[in-house]
Amino acid sequence: MTIQQFITAIPKSELHLHIEGSFEPELMFAIAQRNGIQLKYKSAAEVKEAYKFSNLQDFLDIYYAGAGVLLHEQDFYDLTRAYLLKCKEQNVVHTEIFFDPQTHTDRGVAFDTVINGIWRALREAEAEWGITSLLIMSYLRHLSEESAFETLQHGLRHKDKIVAVGLDSSEKGNPPSKFERVFAASREAGFLTVAHAGEEGPSEYIHEALNLLHVSRIDHGNRCLDDESLVQRLVEMKMPLTLCPLSNVALRVIQGMEEHPVKRMLDLGLRATIHSDDPAYFGGYMNENYLETARALHLTKEDVLQLVVNSFEAGFDSAAQKAKNIAAARAFYEAHKD
Repeated sequence: MTIQQFITAIPKSELHLHIEGSFEPELMFAIAQRNGIQLKYKSAAEVKEAYKFSNLQDFLDIYYAGAGVLLHEQDFYDLTRAYLLKCKEQNVVHTEIFFDPQTHTDRGVAFDTVINGIWRALREAEAEWGITSLLIMSYLRHLSEESAFETLQHGLRHKDKIVAVGLDSSEKGNPPSKFERVFAASREAGFLTVAHAGEEGPSEYIHEALNLLHVSRIDHGNRCLDDESLVQRLVEMKMPLTLCPLSNVALRVIQGMEEHPVKRMLDLGLRATIHSDDPAYFGGYMNENYLETARALHLTKEDVLQLVVNSFEAGFDSAAQKAKNIAAARAFYEAHKD
C-alpha cells in the first residue's frame, strides 16, 4: 500500500476546521442566488482565482465577504453538511468544528439561526454516517472584549451544543491577553478553551495563551520553535498543536511545504497534529494536507500514524471514543505498514 493509499484510508480526526472556511465557491454561488445576493465575482472560477493570498488579512477579507451570503438556518445546514460529506469521503471519523458567531451576528443574523443549522447537520451525520463531532465557539480577536462577552452570553443558552471556546482571526496586534477576562468567564461557565497563537504572531502569544487563557490546545503554534524553553514546556505539558500545512503555505507563514515544521516537532517530542483550517480557500481537506506534507517531508507510515494518534488523543470526546478510534488506527497501521 502506497503512502497515498495509507493516508486516504486510515481513520482520522480533525480538530482545526473553521466551518465558514469550508465554503466552496459553487455552494457560495448557489446560496447567494437562493438568497438574492449579488456577489462581486461573476463565477466560481473567478472566486477561486481570488484565492491567492500574501498574508492572513488578504484571506480574511474574502473569507468574511463569502460568509455574508449565509442568512438562514438552511444555509448553515447546507454549509456544514457539505463539509461532513467531505469527512465521509476522506475517512474523518471525528471532527471538532470552529464557528464564528460574530461574523454573522454583526450582520444581523441571529445566533440561534447559525448554531441550529450547524447542529442539525452534525447530528444527522452522526446518525447516518457515524461521524462524531463537537462544536467550538470562537471569539474574533480583531473585535472588542465587550463583543466577545456578548457572544458568550449567547453561547450560554446553547451549552448543550458547545464544548469549548476559541480565539481566531487577525493575530498580529491582538494578543491573547486582550481576552483574559472573557476566557476566565468562559471557563467558569464550564467551557474548555483553545486559542490560535504563534501562527503570524510571536512565540510570546503562545505563552499568553497558556498562562492567561489556560488553553487545552494551541491552534497552529508554529512559532514555538523560536523559543527553546517554550518547546520544552509544551513537551512537558503534552500540549497539542493543531498545525495546518496547506494553510501555512497559502498564507505565507512558510514559503514552501518542504519548510513545514511538523516533522521537526515530532522529532522534538511535541504533540503535533495535522488539520485543514479553511480547506475551501487553501486547496485541500484532511487527506490533501496529510499527503502534501508526507511528500514534501518524506513522512513514513509510522509518522502518519503518530500524527493520527496525537490528534485522537487531543480531542475533547470521551475517553472510550478516543480509545476506540486509536485502536482502529493502530489496527489499520499493523495491517498495512509493509
